Amino acid sequence: MDLFSFVKPKNELESSPDKVNKPFIPEEMWVKCPKCNALLLTTDMEENLHVCTHCDHHFRLSAKQRLELLADRSSFVEHDADLTSSNILDFPGYDKKLEKARQNANESVTCGECTMGGIKTVICVMDPDFMMGSMGTVTGEKITRAFEYATAHALPIVVCTVSGGARMQEGILSLMQMAKTSGAVKRHSDAGLLYITILTDPTTGGVTASFAMEGDIILAEPNTLVAFAGPRVIEQTMRQKLPKDFQTSEFVLQKGFIDAVVPRSALKSTVVKLLKMHGCGGER
Repeated sequence: MDLFSFVKPKNELESSPDKVNKPFIPEEMWVKCPKCNALLLTTDMEENLHVCTHCDHHFRLSAKQRLELLADRSSFVEHDADLTSSNILDFPGYDKKLEKARQNANESVTCGECTMGGIKTVICVMDPDFMMGSMGTVTGEKITRAFEYATAHALPIVVCTVSGGARMQEGILSLMQMAKTSGAVKRHSDAGLLYITILTDPTTGGVTASFAMEGDIILAEPNTLVAFAGPRVIEQTMRQKLPKDFQTSEFVLQKGFIDAVVPRSALKSTVVKLLKMHGCGGER
C-alpha cells in the first residue's frame, strides 16, 4: 500500500489546523482490547486467532470464523440454511431487530456436517453477531434437527455455544426449545454417541440451562462467562458482592461444572483427540 495513502488531502485538513501533517490511520487497522486496553494490529490479532497478544483475552468469533477454526478446510456442509426466524407473536419492533441482525448473519446458529482431523462430525455453532446468539424457535429447531441427523447417522456432535439466553420476543415458544433440544440430546446419548460442548463467552440463560451443559464432555474457552442469571442480577437479588472471578469458566471448572478450560490455539487438536479417544472415525 502507498505510504501517502494514509495522509489526508490538504483541503481536508485546512479546517482543522491541529491535524496538519499528522498521518491518517484507518480505524480498521487497529483493535482495542476490552480487557487490557492495548491497541492491536488487526492483522496480528487475526494471525493469533483473535486472541490478544498482551493479556490473552479471547475475542468473540462469528460462526463463520469458528467453523474456519474447527472444521477441516472446505469440509463443512451446512444443513437447514433456509430456516430463519420470523415474528411469530407479532412482537412490536421485532421485525426491525431481525432485519438488522441479518446484516451480520443468517440466523443465531449455523448447523451442518464437517470433518475434524478427518473424522466426520456434526457441528452447531452459535453466532454472537445475530442477537447475541439468543435462542428462538428456529435456533431450537435447527439444533434439534442436527442432533436427530447425528443420531440417525451414528455421528458425534460438537456444539459451540454463545448466547444471552432465550429470545424474549418469542415468549414461551423460545423457552420450549430448552425441553425440545434436551430431548434430542437424550436420544443421541441413548444411542451411545458422543456429544462435546464448547462454551464461549457468554453462555447464559436458557441455553446454559439446557443443551449447553448436557454434553458428555464440556470444554470452555478461557474467561468465558458461564451462567444462568448474570452476576449483576445475582448481586442485586442477594445484595452481596460476588467473588471477582465468579461465573468465569475457570471458576465453574473448580466447582466441577465443566471438564476443561482450553485456549483457542489448542481447541481443535483437543476436540480431535477426544473424538479419537472415544472411537469416532474408527479409532481408539
